[in-house]
Amino acid sequence: MNYDKENIEVCDVNIIHDNVVNMVKKNITDDISISDMAEFFKVLNDPTRLKIINALMLSEMCVCDICAVLNMSQPAVSHHLKVLKQSKLVKYRRNGKIVYYSLDDKHIKPIFNQCLAHVNEKLTKNF
Repeated sequence: MNYDKENIEVCDVNIIHDNVVNMVKKNITDDISISDMAEFFKVLNDPTRLKIINALMLSEMCVCDICAVLNMSQPAVSHHLKVLKQSKLVKYRRNGKIVYYSLDDKHIKPIFNQCLAHVNEKLTKNF
C-alpha cells in the first residue's frame, strides 16, 4: 500500500499535557497484570465457554447435564471445562462417579453480567 505522506495526520509535538502523561505512567496497570488479563479474556473468547459459564452461574452441574444443555458431545464439553479449570474459572467436586462443576471465583458472574449489559446496551442504542 502506498501512502501519501502529505495526507497523514501526525502531532507536531511529542507531549502536550505533561501532567496527564506523568499521572498515567505512574498509575497504569503493570505489564504482568495486563498480560494475565489478556489471557483471561482469551479464555472467555469462545461462545461455548461463555455458555458453560452462563450455565454454571445458574447451577452447579455435572458434565452430562452441561452436554444436554449445550447439545454437545462429552469430549467437546470436557475440553472446554479443562480450559476453564486451568484458568481457575471453574472448579469441580466428585460425588462417587459423578463430577460436578461450578464457578471458582466470585468475580466471574459480575464480569459476565457487565459484559452482557454492555452488549445489550449497544444493541438498544442501534434501534
